[in-house]
Amino acid sequence: MMNRNTLSTKLMQETAAHTVVSPNTTRRFSGLLEKWKDFMFAVPALVFLGAFLYYPLINSIYISLTNWNMTRPTKKFVGMDNYTKLLGNEDLYQSLKVTLHYTLLDVVLTLVLGLLLALLLNVFRSRLYAVLRGIIFMPHYISMVVAAMVFTWIYNGQYGMLNRITSFLGMEPVQWLTDPSTALPALVAVSVWKGVGFAMMLFISGMRSIPVEYYEAAAIDGASGFRRFRHITLPLLSPMTLFLVITTFISSMQVFQSIDIMTNGGPLQATNAIVYWIYTMAFEEFKTGRASALVMILFVIILVLTLIQWLVSRRQVHYEG
Repeated sequence: MMNRNTLSTKLMQETAAHTVVSPNTTRRFSGLLEKWKDFMFAVPALVFLGAFLYYPLINSIYISLTNWNMTRPTKKFVGMDNYTKLLGNEDLYQSLKVTLHYTLLDVVLTLVLGLLLALLLNVFRSRLYAVLRGIIFMPHYISMVVAAMVFTWIYNGQYGMLNRITSFLGMEPVQWLTDPSTALPALVAVSVWKGVGFAMMLFISGMRSIPVEYYEAAAIDGASGFRRFRHITLPLLSPMTLFLVITTFISSMQVFQSIDIMTNGGPLQATNAIVYWIYTMAFEEFKTGRASALVMILFVIILVLTLIQWLVSRRQVHYEG
């Protein structure tokens, strides 16, 4: 009599021998495997974004609805109370005013000076001007912490280099970082010094991508240099300009390091930008829940203003072809 295990094995072999895999099933399985293979390449990036972007964002939203102060583990849910208190606080609007003032000056000066330097240095292709472009671009690689420490010495009211220069011109010494009227422009100057070289290089790259035939045709038609700049250069540089406006705007709205090192939000809160206020509220006053609510308010402001810039630019930005 045949053993039960032997009979079972024989039946399984006969079943496998008569089983035929459909070609459609094979193709479907291969296509599914190909799609999942492509997705697996994106998994490390998704894990990184989830761990360092989306999870902190969701956790910050939750903390903004509590009264947590980091000195105790418990978090009491208070709903929209933090938002109500912030929106009724005059310091919020003063801080927002300082931040927008800083951002407006930084964006305008960086783009205007970057464009003027690009126009000047793009014309000449000699080694000397290549060196000048490198010198102007170099501050972009300097840490803001290092730049702020150096400019703190330059702006010093007693022995700073800037006051020594102005004294040769017959001007009185200025307390650059302790005078409310000059502290914010002094911070803007540091940011412009760091960012103007980057804007210049992008504008030069954009100018060199414009076909020379456009300028030759305009010259044949009798267009002046200013009209060629107005009707050819500026429109075809608009994509680069939009990129610089949005990136500089977002960076300026989050200014922190220069304020922390050079002014500590003073004098008389003249440089108390929103991100610095968030830092002091969370790590000095230990009002973490309210600081998280302020983070969410800043996030919404940046998002709305960026969307407005993008919507307005849809009619103003010209893409070749």
